[in-house]
Amino acid sequence: MNLNSSTNSSGKAQHPELSRGLLLILAISSGLSVANLYYNQPLLADMAQTFHASAAQIGSISTLTQLGYALGLFLFVPLGDIKEKKILIVILLGVVTLSLLSVGISENLTMLGAASFAVGTTTVVPQIIVPLAAQLARPDQQGRIVGIVMSGLFFGILLARTISGIIGSLWGWRIMYYIAAALMFSLALTLWAFLPQTGSTSRLSYRQTLHSLWEYTTKLPLLREASLMGGLLFGTFSVFWTTLAFFLKQPPYYYGTEIAGLFGLIGVAGASFAPVAGRLADKKGPRIVVGIAAAVTLVAYGFLWLFGKHLWGLILGVILLDLGVQGAQISNQARVYALVPEAKSRLNTVYMVTYFIGGSLGSFLGMHAWSLWQWKGVCLVGSSLILLSLIIWGRGLYNQRKGNMERCCN
Repeated sequence: MNLNSSTNSSGKAQHPELSRGLLLILAISSGLSVANLYYNQPLLADMAQTFHASAAQIGSISTLTQLGYALGLFLFVPLGDIKEKKILIVILLGVVTLSLLSVGISENLTMLGAASFAVGTTTVVPQIIVPLAAQLARPDQQGRIVGIVMSGLFFGILLARTISGIIGSLWGWRIMYYIAAALMFSLALTLWAFLPQTGSTSRLSYRQTLHSLWEYTTKLPLLREASLMGGLLFGTFSVFWTTLAFFLKQPPYYYGTEIAGLFGLIGVAGASFAPVAGRLADKKGPRIVVGIAAAVTLVAYGFLWLFGKHLWGLILGVILLDLGVQGAQISNQARVYALVPEAKSRLNTVYMVTYFIGGSLGSFLGMHAWSLWQWKGVCLVGSSLILLSLIIWGRGLYNQRKGNMERCCN
């Protein structure tokens, strides 16, 4: 199958302009919807008390949520290229509303795990919104536009922890999920009213669309590089955030759920860097920005390992970790979207499935590292994942320069 032969040639001219108001709606919607994945992280210790579970057992809730998200990305995000995105988004928001309610009424750990998996599977709206924003943007502004929408997404990731930590400490973790369900229902109504109709960008069948994911993966080495780097860096992000609530409950901190959630506010400093990373990717090239961002993430873990038991060291580590991971995310997505412009949803599927498989692996490894070796084990696992991502980046840079030299010689 020719990857480009089945795309809709009507092009972007038929699409509405991306106004500032619509861009704001897309950014806010990304943040509100992605937050569903992260409400549980500051609440894991409280959930463990409710169900009398160990740290390793309750850590599976975060892992299942992220694995569900990876499955949802694979099943639903490719539909963004062949179906009307507005209808797809509203339907998914309706289903995730029911999934969140199921978490809130869970009576045992098995039901909680199944409901959390369902929340992850249906919380894929942000990864339909991001390609939609890129589709509506001018080609020379895609990095900036994606950066703005991703800023909303990152704020949602970080503030989700803060909000859930506070609400969990005041009224219990179940109330957080009832509130989240109400937010998703309200968001569905809002987006039905304001999102434009954009049509499809491909005439492939659903089966052909899923098959094309494999073709893109095998034929585009840059897609493989960006996806693997993204997965490893998000894995190190998950290693930290999944274990933070347990670390803060121990000496020298003795902090509760609400303080663990407040650390999300510290990460906002890193999230605010996302538009800057997008502009740098447009001007300097995304590969360079990705490498710098990965190096910043490694420095963050150095602070967390050496100075994590000092509040200033923990705070600085959180800021650098969020800055590095999010800068890499923006730049990776910018170079992925540029590969085949008419297949943004499918390219995003490959990238984000790998991204959240890495995240679920990070959650799993982080909780087991904590159970076996406490904080030093957590930092060792996180640092190892970053080093692997830098090896992949270095190999990609070498191959790029080798290819440039061969073309010059020919």
